[in-house]
Parts: sequence; structure tokens; C-alpha cells
Amino acid sequence: MGGGGSSTRRVTFEADENENITVVKGVRLSDSVIDRMKEPSSPSGRLQSEHRSASGAVNEEELKKRIAEELALERARRDSEAQKRRLFGKLLERERISSNEHLTRAILRERAATEEERQKAQRFAKQLEEKDRELKKHDAYYKEQLARLEERSAQFYKVTTEQYQKAADEVSARFK
Repeated sequence: MGGGGSSTRRVTFEADENENITVVKGVRLSDSVIDRMKEPSSPSGRLQSEHRSASGAVNEEELKKRIAEELALERARRDSEAQKRRLFGKLLERERISSNEHLTRAILRERAATEEERQKAQRFAKQLEEKDRELKKHDAYYKEQLARLEERSAQFYKVTTEQYQKAADEVSARFK
């Protein structure tokens, strides 16, 4: 961890992408090493610690506390980020559900409008067929009336022609 300069060293911690490794001023330590550092040290370790303290190096107990604090802060930060991700996931899920419901409602409205248009078209087709049948009835009626009128006209023409011929014969017989 570093040697024996007369000044106190400042140690900073960062989390690596792997959650089981912590970066200490460019030195990687696994969680097991950090846990061992947290454990009370052996008598020989105490002597080294006292020796380092006497020489002005970083106090091992202080370093352990700082490591523990930094680890706690890092875990709290990870927990906070995980909670944020869960909340964001829930928000995304709600938004997805909401948009799906909105889309479903829009699809149903569109289907209803399409069905209404289809029924309207069917009504118009039926009305058109009725008008067509009515026009055919009128056409047949007027053709029948025209045929009757032509027949009457032919009969009237025949009768008139016969009467004219008869009158002409009578006039001709009178003057002969």
C-alpha cells in the first residue's frame, strides 16, 4: 500500500464495471482483499501499523475505516442507481402500457369508424338499388302508357281514316 513518506497519503476509491473489484489510486483490490483489510490485523500487522504510524505513513485503522466508508458509499450509490433503474423501468413499463392502451383505443375507434363507413356504404347501395328498381318500374309504366297511347292513336287514325274514306265516298257518290 505504499511506503513510508513523511506525509499522509490520500486514497480514493472507484467502482469498476465488475462489482467485485475496487480501484484504489490505480491499484485494483478484490473484495476479499478489502475484507481482509477490514479484519483486525495480527500482532505482527499491528507492529507494522505502529511502525508506519511512527514514520508518518497512513494509519492502517484510519485506512480501514476510510475503505469501509468508501465501500458503504459505493454500495449506497449502486443501490441508489439500481433503484433509479427499477423506477425508470417501472416508468417505461407504465408508459408502454399507456401507449398500448392509447393505440388500442385508436385502433378500436378506427375499426368503429371503418365499420360505420361500411354500413353507410351498404345503406347507400341499398338506396341506390331501390332507386334503380323504382326507375325501372317508372320506365316500364311509361313504356306501357306509351304503347297504350300509340294503340289508341292507331285506332283513332284507323277510325278517322275510315270515316274520312266513308265521307269521301259519300261526297263522291253524291256528285256523280
